[in-house]
Amino acid sequence: MKEIVLQSQSKRLRAAVFEQGNLMDVFEEEGGSTHLVGNIYRGRVENVLPGMQAAFVDIGLDKNAFLYVSDAVLSRFEEDEKVDPAAHVRIEHILKPRQELLVQIIKEPVGSKGARISVNLTLPGRYVVLLPQVSYIGVSRKIQDNDERARLRDLADSAKPEGMGVIIRTLAEGIAGEEIAEDIAQLVETWRALQPRIPHVSMPGLVHKDVDLISRLVRDWIDQDVGRIIVDKDEVAQTLRKALREIEHPAAKHILVVTGEDLFAKYGVDDEIRKTLRPKVWLKSGGYLIIQQTEALSVIDVNTGKYVGQRSLEETVLHTNLEAAREIAHQLRLRNLGGIIIIDFIDMAAREDQQQVIEVLEKSCARDKTKSQVLGLTQLGLVEMTRKKVGQTLAVRYTLPCPTCDGSGRV
Repeated sequence: MKEIVLQSQSKRLRAAVFEQGNLMDVFEEEGGSTHLVGNIYRGRVENVLPGMQAAFVDIGLDKNAFLYVSDAVLSRFEEDEKVDPAAHVRIEHILKPRQELLVQIIKEPVGSKGARISVNLTLPGRYVVLLPQVSYIGVSRKIQDNDERARLRDLADSAKPEGMGVIIRTLAEGIAGEEIAEDIAQLVETWRALQPRIPHVSMPGLVHKDVDLISRLVRDWIDQDVGRIIVDKDEVAQTLRKALREIEHPAAKHILVVTGEDLFAKYGVDDEIRKTLRPKVWLKSGGYLIIQQTEALSVIDVNTGKYVGQRSLEETVLHTNLEAAREIAHQLRLRNLGGIIIIDFIDMAAREDQQQVIEVLEKSCARDKTKSQVLGLTQLGLVEMTRKKVGQTLAVRYTLPCPTCDGSGRV
């Protein structure tokens, strides 16, 4: 069962998601301005870089946004596969300095890098994502039942307007057609209401802001596994109840209001965050992980530590590696690490042991809403994997580079 803890601090709203008592995700929003992914802007091309096949676009933020050539042209789809529309296109042939663009942030700014943007606009709902510029129907790959996939595809085809596309989200599995059609209709209405306003937005400027933290929790995180929500303010509880009743979610009846307490301290969220910010993570058996993040990738080392096993070295190594695989998936999600990830498990001689560890890692990562892919073992025996970069890491959100050592440590 999942539990969600929502805490209001002045203008800051924080949310923590627990699964089986373990902290899995932490979100925060300060003054409604922290979250940028999904926002749509009128932008102006500042400069085009043929050598990088990219452009910098002024969208009104502190740093210019970055637009790759693959994100500068509308997407094409063939059957269920996205086709690279920029395979034979050069950035200097489609963009010019001072050109106006309607773009959407797809990756938050990180460190010295500006936000990544795309001309392919999307409007996410609870059950579907609307593609207002492309005629296409897709179904989440996590929905594996072929009959259900066909049902959802037919529902989307009959409900979407001509010339627009829809991607069916995992949450739509088993949901009645009326609810999915209503979700599509609301998104279409949002898009059509948006269009007349676009020419009147100053350049550069914000055209459409993604929903606030509470609405995103309802849309993206409160699935059928959520059994209880704890909040510290009555007005937050009322907003949640109203939103959950609209989608007929049973959690609307299980919202607990606890006033006058620091909920993140009460439920150990802050303590867990402090532990997560350390490079060393202890496993229950006595083994441990060392997690280090570099500019290019994240590296994870697995060690037996205090665990000496009982019967044989092979059994000790396998037990530690299996426990580490589950914890690694948890740490990647909680720390929000993305990009290339290299894992140095303890060496295993048996091929079946290696495969078992990889399968456990894949199964544990499959529960993560952020897409990841385990690529297997390298010739050196290291496990390669990737996880999509979404937003800022926990370390960036809660720490600063150390001024004394010029950034090799964090405070």
